[in-house]
Amino acid sequence: MTDSAFRAMSVEEYLRTEEQGVLKHEYVNGFMYALHGQAGASDAHATITGNVFAALRLLARRQSCFAYAADMRVTTADRRTYYYPDVLVTCEPREDDAKFKVAPCLLVEVLSKSTAHTDHNAKYHAYTALPSLQTYLLIEQGERRVYAYGRGDTGWELREYSTEAVPLPCLGASLSLDEIYEDVR
Repeated sequence: MTDSAFRAMSVEEYLRTEEQGVLKHEYVNGFMYALHGQAGASDAHATITGNVFAALRLLARRQSCFAYAADMRVTTADRRTYYYPDVLVTCEPREDDAKFKVAPCLLVEVLSKSTAHTDHNAKYHAYTALPSLQTYLLIEQGERRVYAYGRGDTGWELREYSTEAVPLPCLGASLSLDEIYEDVR
């Protein structure tokens, strides 16, 4: 399937196709989209994703939670959309054959030119509709800046971090910008 040949398909067909395929695709309201950048992310993107995953994996284990990088999907509450976040953390019970998670407490996207619009808009709306989600992080590649959406008393609140550590309520910890940007110029 190519980007120019979209056709409607059921969730079941998407999951079956994705399991048998070579490339990763996200599924949004009946349509499957090839992930851009699948041929290779930038060095900065890969390094940031790895740094965040490494730090979150240890923090998650301390809370009996799990961190996943790039290959685990998350689905929306209505199960009509499936995305591959760069990093996700969930405290839901682990199942070895699970292909997606339904209750993440933390989702992370590393921004790139090809994904920033989707990450800031479509994914923001899909992710923040998940009752379990406490924090959604958007991480810049070209500068030390993290946009953190956190669930507040009156809804979702946005904070920007460029020097101080980013709080992670579901893990009872924080993530420093030095950890996020280690080895990134």
